[in-house]
Amino acid sequence: MTRYGNIPQPVRSAIVIVDPERGTPRRVIVLQFNPETLERSLAPQAAGEGGEGEGDRNEALRLKGPAEETWTFTAEIDSTDQLEVPTPDGIHPQLAALEMLVHPTTAQLRAAIRESRKGTIEITPIEMPLTLFSWGSKRVLPVRLTELGISESHFDVNLNPMRASLNIGLKVLSVSDLPVEHRGSELYLAHLAQKERLAGLAVRGGGVGHVR
Repeated sequence: MTRYGNIPQPVRSAIVIVDPERGTPRRVIVLQFNPETLERSLAPQAAGEGGEGEGDRNEALRLKGPAEETWTFTAEIDSTDQLEVPTPDGIHPQLAALEMLVHPTTAQLRAAIRESRKGTIEITPIEMPLTLFSWGSKRVLPVRLTELGISESHFDVNLNPMRASLNIGLKVLSVSDLPVEHRGSELYLAHLAQKERLAGLAVRGGGVGHVR
């Protein structure tokens, strides 16, 4: 029997739920198939925007903080090619894990209801766990899920979805979004340091492109 143990396994992108105190993963949501395309948008936080006068011109090259960065991509979940594995719930568990990134838990909601019944005037907004998006070893960054569009198809006899296409939008959380002492701030700085290192490689390599 021929074995192919030396063939490297593909690296899967993933969403990781992290304990902000310990820094250990609570849950890892591995994307079954890596998206074919990934769209990223960066909006600089310029200090001189929206004003007029000499003072604003002096601020034109100043930044208030890191750029606001968003990621969007389409992911696929498909259990129809794994029919030998029992799937009594279809892909409900995978979808639920993603949906819980934008829902508080029932325990958190019940606690907020109890506080409101006690007459608490101001209820502290519910804090969600730290979420990381991993796209290979060079891109591991704190994010907040901003968009989750789900298109389900191929249902079983119990109407459990067996296949879905997901439109996912993420906002990168920087030191401008998180407290200084938050673990996510350190992870963002590590992500930014990785960019600086890669940018240095581009400079040594003789540029980043050609102007036509």
